[in-house]
Amino acid sequence: MIVAGAGMAGLVAAARLRELGCEVELHEKGERVGGSMLLSSCVVWRHADWDGFRSECPGGDERLQRLVWDRLDDAIEWLIARGAPVVWDETGNPRTRGKRFEPHGLVRALGGERAVVGSTPPVTGKRPVILCTGGFAASGKLVARYVAPAAPLRLRGNPWSTGDGLEHAVARGAALTNGLDEFYGRNMPDTAWGEGELVSASQLYGRFARIFDRDGVEFFDAADVSWSETNVVQATARRPGAIAYYVLDEEAMRQCVRDSTVAEMVDAAPAEARVPLDELPFAPPGSVAAVRVVASITHTIGGLVVDDRARVLRSDRTPIDGLWAAGVDAGGVATGGYASGLAQALVQGLAAAEDAAS
Repeated sequence: MIVAGAGMAGLVAAARLRELGCEVELHEKGERVGGSMLLSSCVVWRHADWDGFRSECPGGDERLQRLVWDRLDDAIEWLIARGAPVVWDETGNPRTRGKRFEPHGLVRALGGERAVVGSTPPVTGKRPVILCTGGFAASGKLVARYVAPAAPLRLRGNPWSTGDGLEHAVARGAALTNGLDEFYGRNMPDTAWGEGELVSASQLYGRFARIFDRDGVEFFDAADVSWSETNVVQATARRPGAIAYYVLDEEAMRQCVRDSTVAEMVDAAPAEARVPLDELPFAPPGSVAAVRVVASITHTIGGLVVDDRARVLRSDRTPIDGLWAAGVDAGGVATGGYASGLAQALVQGLAAAEDAAS
């Protein structure tokens, strides 16, 4: 059995296959294992209630959402039983349930040292393959085709998720889901930032701001910003240069986002991204601060059509022999909204391994 990709989904699939007595080749084309999971806060979560999941991701496949909903709690306990270190027993968000793990310890618990690093998996033969290549966020060509044709997006994830799984499966007749133009990302300061700042530098106060593009068009009402702020990031991606200005008044600066005030978050933003108000002729009266942000992409939401056994399907919904997809190579879970990519990777990785081993 070949597992292509050693991010969360691939590590899980390979570990579960070994538990079930299968011989596994786990290949990672990048220079390390862990994928974008190593760059995240590593919170694995589901929505707190089923109706909330459905309402927040209304375009998603209910069967796939039910799979994540039903299996995640047991899957998290499976991780813990393997020795994955828990940092927080709760997510810190009343809308969600789950745990935060220490990412490097999670990789070790899943046997990451057994991956063949820097290796393109041999998926051209007839051996069964589980695709876990992480979607296509790092492919400028595919992002321009499906997601944001107007402007390149800054990458807020690993550089190796370039759509290998999607292109391999499509060449074998796989169907694609709706929502190929959707993605999960963050509005980040329009400055240089590195891998270690992907969480801390995120500008998560759009719900309190007046939001303008660089031409001065107020293109998004703060009242419409979702709790995850994914929708305003997607909207920013389609504005000129994928750039926006968050303009704030005194009341906005007093608001809190988790443990910080907006004022503290603005003060922590790089100086180059904090824009003097006299440079913004469109700043409303009473404004006291402005931050220039740029849309960034972490992972894609649309992808391959799969069933609840993680089998890759054709357009007539028949499965392609010997081909599975897990994690964000598979679309159809968070369409229309936002759900935990790590939860999807965990549950689908287990489902793919168990079906492939049966």
